[in-house]
Amino acid sequence: MGIVTSQQISRFYDFYRDTEIIFSKEIIKILNIDPRQIYIKCNSGQWPCIINSSSLMLAKIIIGTKGGAYAAIQKMNTPVSLRFFFSDPNRQTMSFFVNAHVTAIDPYMNSKDLAIATLTFNSKPPDDLIEMVGRLLETKANALKRKEERIPLTAESKRRLSLLREETIIKIQNVPRNCIVRDLSFSGAKLIMMGVAPFLQNKETVLQLEFDDPRETISLKGKTVHVEHIEDRKELVTVSLQFNEEEVPISYKVHINNCLTAVRQKMLSSVSGQSEQTAVNAGAVQNIQAAPAAAQPAPARQASAAQQEPKPQPSQQ
Repeated sequence: MGIVTSQQISRFYDFYRDTEIIFSKEIIKILNIDPRQIYIKCNSGQWPCIINSSSLMLAKIIIGTKGGAYAAIQKMNTPVSLRFFFSDPNRQTMSFFVNAHVTAIDPYMNSKDLAIATLTFNSKPPDDLIEMVGRLLETKANALKRKEERIPLTAESKRRLSLLREETIIKIQNVPRNCIVRDLSFSGAKLIMMGVAPFLQNKETVLQLEFDDPRETISLKGKTVHVEHIEDRKELVTVSLQFNEEEVPISYKVHINNCLTAVRQKMLSSVSGQSEQTAVNAGAVQNIQAAPAAAQPAPARQASAAQQEPKPQPSQQ
């Protein structure tokens, strides 16, 4: 994951501060949250809790109605501190508190034993939380807006995707076949494999991809939507896949989004650099045009004077 600038942090906060994200098992795994280390502090006491959801403005936690936490936060606007804890096996652990106040307490799914409390943050949360929640929300947004945008597999794009290799296995009607992936998107993939086109049309598929950082194998369910033979190589076909949109893992979307946003940032930096150079060149031209004649090199002045000096007329006899 690349370095996040203060400008990106501000953009995440401005765009997504009101959008909640549910902390499902999949989200907890992606964020490397350790649920055992999450708790709230209130009135000199602390109690474990479960984070149900969060935006960049508030968090909703689940607590037991018979515990000390429930008794401590009964009054509205009670000040509390919510502890977030992240434990990545490949990096250092990270934790921080977010100061908040209680703005609502309701039964959780009509349960008498559990309650869900809304904690509204007192101020802008730490940048680390803005980055992690912002990236996930950006990924969800781009999965809709840019779902058809293709990423051709090159050495650079594989690195940005953290994809280990393009050679992989695809199961077609539960039969494993070797293939080579040529491009990827949020919604599908294109690959090359051996086969007969008519027998591969409209078949159920499961594509397996191996990623690094984190190291994982992701299975993508879908179907073949277009198959055609390669010219001069009749034993080979190109196969276009469409993934089952509702079953695409968020971890795969994160890899795609990281690549697309990195490419976009590179393009913006390139355009910005070109604009700056153009401005520099334009300024240099203006300086040259505005320079006085005396500042021109001596040979240039002499040539100019020679061109302006009238030529002697031949004498008339």
